[in-house]
Amino acid sequence: MARASTKENKNIYQQLREEQKWSRDKASQELGTIPPERIERIESGRFNAHPDEVVLMTEKYKAPQLCNYYCANECEIGRQHVPEVRIKDLAQIVLEMLSSLNSAKRNQERLIDITADGVIENDEINDFIGIQDNLEKISLTVEALRLWSEKMLADGKIDLDAYKEAKKRKQDVEVH
Repeated sequence: MARASTKENKNIYQQLREEQKWSRDKASQELGTIPPERIERIESGRFNAHPDEVVLMTEKYKAPQLCNYYCANECEIGRQHVPEVRIKDLAQIVLEMLSSLNSAKRNQERLIDITADGVIENDEINDFIGIQDNLEKISLTVEALRLWSEKMLADGKIDLDAYKEAKKRKQDVEVH
């Protein structure tokens, strides 16, 4: 039996593997295509994970946040364009969403005033940036909700078959 790691600063890859209570050998067996030595190098930070490895770990570790982490922190393009989203409790997500939506509603008329002429004047820039920031908060909250639902599906806390069927019905309605 492998001994438990006592390392203090474990990266996300090691944390998620250990949450499954898997040794590197067991993780390698479950992942199928990643040898234990490579897992060790990724976890120690000596090598970066490849995107296909991250996708596989996301599925097997039941950790949808891993793809977002990879894109936001390790991918060159993602570091510039993808914010890191943390999984939160549903209640916190809903409260943040409602707060951001209320703020957006209050700023709706100002946004129309600013953008109606297609030009952002110097005296409008601060308000425009504030509105952009609020819209970014909404976007982050939507992503947090998506990650939360993916985590609940992965953990079996939402019935996957019922979820897929409901999504299919919704898409069928939208098409027709």
